[in-house]
Amino acid sequence: MAELWSSLAVVAAVVLLCEAARRAAARLVPQDYRTYALEAASTFQLCACTHELKLLAEVGGVDPGVGLTLTYFMTVVHVSTFRGASCNPSAALEAWYRGSGSAGGAALCQFAAAIAARKSAAFLWTLGLSELHARHGKFDYKCYDPIHGTLLEAASVELSCAFAVQAAVTNLHQLHPRLRVHAAAALVTALVFAGGSVSGAVFNPALALSIQFPCSGHSYLEYCLVYWLGPALGVMSCILLFDKVIPFLSGKISVGADALVARTKKTE
Repeated sequence: MAELWSSLAVVAAVVLLCEAARRAAARLVPQDYRTYALEAASTFQLCACTHELKLLAEVGGVDPGVGLTLTYFMTVVHVSTFRGASCNPSAALEAWYRGSGSAGGAALCQFAAAIAARKSAAFLWTLGLSELHARHGKFDYKCYDPIHGTLLEAASVELSCAFAVQAAVTNLHQLHPRLRVHAAAALVTALVFAGGSVSGAVFNPALALSIQFPCSGHSYLEYCLVYWLGPALGVMSCILLFDKVIPFLSGKISVGADALVARTKKTE
């Protein structure tokens, strides 16, 4: 129990530090670069906190029920404090698809923050703030293999989770504002419960780079297939479904085409 509270104290310190960075960025960083600063601070928070929760789950022997409760609670904290930052390169992919010029810069900030969080976690564990940290101080990121199935199964899980999250994000505006955060947290927790035993259910390329890529068991290319290509395909398939397929099936595209033909004939 002491190890649990020590890790929660570390998580709280990370959240407070990153919140201070976000507030400073909102006041001091020029508008053109503020998005990048917010993405970097929020992605660092997400990855650093997840490192600590993963340490509790894999080495600290935390009960799975407690782990899921912490996942729900931390998702509420993250969504409530991110100030609009996505912390997910898949969102940058969507922004690129929709013609945003800042998508590439945001993704680079997210990946850089993910690597910084990994290095910071390794340094923090060497300080031995708790028995758990002391035992894990020489961890050197040789963590357990996160994939417990075939590559196709793991990639399918990551694709499905990314699809579900993207679909939820697309439709969350229909909920009451007070319910959106908890609905998102409940979905993330359910996905971790359903797919965590196969791939870890990360569905975030930057987070995966921070917590999964250093683990032994598979090659870098195989991790890219599962944790980068899988979520990217899930997000893009969801976007195409809501932007192209559903409007086509509902007749909106055909109606638009008929209107275009009518305007053309009127012009003639």
